[in-house]
Amino acid sequence: MDDKFLCGMLLGVIGGAVIATNSAKARQMVKDGQEQVKQKVEELSKESNSNKK
Repeated sequence: MDDKFLCGMLLGVIGGAVIATNSAKARQMVKDGQEQVKQKVEELSKESNSNKK
């Protein structure tokens, strides 16, 4: 049971990576998501720094 689950997860990850590398729309979504995460991290670090002072 665990082997089947692991194989399914592995195939899903590989399949998703192949689709993302071949799809401009998927690549753009990933870039947008990364940018949003970077902005949130910057906001949280700024808030954290201002709270320490």
